[in-house]
Amino acid sequence: MLATPAYDIGLILNQGQRDTQEDAIAARVSDSVSAAYVVVADGMGGHDAGEVASDLVIAAWRDALDAQLDEPDLPESALLDALPLAAMQANAAVASHSDEHGVKLGSTLLGMLMLGRRVFWISIGDSPLYLFRDGTLTQINEDHSMAPMIDAQVADGTLSADEALVHPDRNQLTSVIMGAAIPKVDCPEQPLALRPADILILGSDGLQYLSNAEIETLLRTHVQAPARDIADALLLALQAKDDPDQDNISIAVVKPAKP
Repeated sequence: MLATPAYDIGLILNQGQRDTQEDAIAARVSDSVSAAYVVVADGMGGHDAGEVASDLVIAAWRDALDAQLDEPDLPESALLDALPLAAMQANAAVASHSDEHGVKLGSTLLGMLMLGRRVFWISIGDSPLYLFRDGTLTQINEDHSMAPMIDAQVADGTLSADEALVHPDRNQLTSVIMGAAIPKVDCPEQPLALRPADILILGSDGLQYLSNAEIETLLRTHVQAPARDIADALLLALQAKDDPDQDNISIAVVKPAKP
């Protein structure tokens, strides 16, 4: 008898309105140990370089995590240690490529590991990780860009909401994998306890051409749908905006499989 999958995962990668695809995304499910991961990388550096950077990050993540998932008797601590190890290996790979080819490149890293109903993550950059629970959408990872500081100026009355939305520094990153010291890493020791009706959304910042309110409304409408259908609905909503500046889009939707 085949084992029931522990997770329902849908992935989408779309170029948006950009000339090149600098995002990368991957997932793996290991039903034998009720574990899974999703990883998103948003590369920077222009044509070729951004694509190379995101591919290097995904490869480093797979190198660190796949071997661990193939070891059924591996201590859990070793699997969790693979998250920061993947980031260090990705950073080293980017540094090596930059030195060898004389180019500047970088990438965000959003990697999520699920062990049963526990969710661990490591996040560097501004790729968002959302939790949809009880009809409410919340970003649960840190945003390593200037956006939170700019939004704080709205809260204290220094800027208007409209000014904050188009602020030229809004998307400037405060932490990124570039082959140098990484200023900020979001990697909580305590996991998120996933509930049966929860939905997780991972993406590159291209997903954020939809507001949190728009994503939340869409999820309320599609809460019973399979993960792939939700991902498709998010992409269609982005495409309906027809924004000429639409960035590359990575979307991962994760739902605990129904028992």
